[in-house]
Amino acid sequence: MVQQLDGTVNEWGWCKQKLGANAILAVSLAVCKAGAHVKGIPLYKHIANLAGNQKLVLPVPAFNVINGGSHAGNKLAMQEFMILPLGASSFKEAMKMGAEVYHNLKSVIKKKYGQDATNVGDEGGFAPNIQENEEGLELLNTAIAKAGYTGKVVIGMDVAASEFYGPDKTYDLNFKEEGNDGSQKISGDALIDLYKSFVAKYPIVSIEDPFDQDDWENYKKLTAEIGEQIQVVGDDLLVTNPKRVEKAIKGQACNALLLKVNQIGSVTESIEAVKMSKRAGWGVMASHRSGETEDTFIADLSVGLATGQIKTGAPCRSERLAKYNQLLRIEEELGEGAVYAGASFRTPVEPY
Repeated sequence: MVQQLDGTVNEWGWCKQKLGANAILAVSLAVCKAGAHVKGIPLYKHIANLAGNQKLVLPVPAFNVINGGSHAGNKLAMQEFMILPLGASSFKEAMKMGAEVYHNLKSVIKKKYGQDATNVGDEGGFAPNIQENEEGLELLNTAIAKAGYTGKVVIGMDVAASEFYGPDKTYDLNFKEEGNDGSQKISGDALIDLYKSFVAKYPIVSIEDPFDQDDWENYKKLTAEIGEQIQVVGDDLLVTNPKRVEKAIKGQACNALLLKVNQIGSVTESIEAVKMSKRAGWGVMASHRSGETEDTFIADLSVGLATGQIKTGAPCRSERLAKYNQLLRIEEELGEGAVYAGASFRTPVEPY
């Protein structure tokens, strides 16, 4: 009905230009919540029913604990350095492990860079004044080891490479320094080699937005070379749009979807994008946005659609913790029937 009322389309399908994606999404979320209320069932079960999913799964949290890129005032080019507690036996234990690594990371950063470096960014992560991306990975490795979770907690990255891609088709790893000499500009092939060196040296399981949103060729190359080993996540590449997801599946450009409901603008299209991704054997990571509220819809969405993964910031700041607390409540409600995705985070259920 809303789609008919709006009636605007572009090359990627319904573009919501007339009524606006924010207004349409508000209606979509409200109708979804109302449906659960009328049926007298929890929101996550209602979402599962809408999607035709039979198995509820608690997702692995991807805690964004070091901030860089456009989200931080430091010189770090890559945007998010995350920890994923794959070795936990429950979501509750995953939260405990994540919080312990986070606080160990704080002490490591404080000792090395001083008290000011432990101020937190928009998503609750630390933003120490470092420039080398490998130094961020090294800090995570140290904190994981100090917490005693080596082998149980692994690493994910959101590079957000569109932020430092230039018109000359190079990637500037020193883009935050105005008027820099261009000595850190590298080609897509060199960036692929950098990612491969990171994966060889650190327990990395996920890299999001490794290239510019229109650099389809390098996405394909990276996925072909290390896609069996790690997940290559499309966010800016896919924008949760089923048409772009379809193109990426056909071109084998990546192997995981970042699910942002307010990026596509409706619950229906979000479910469609997830189902397409799962049928292609992809992973799915539900995601918050940098500017957030304390609404917890995406927590129920991740369980109902059995995404297997969720990123909604560090274990810090109320608008981030609201989602994690809701997931803890859902796990308690499910009791002994609760299933945590753990090591099966990329394929927690059969396609539905």
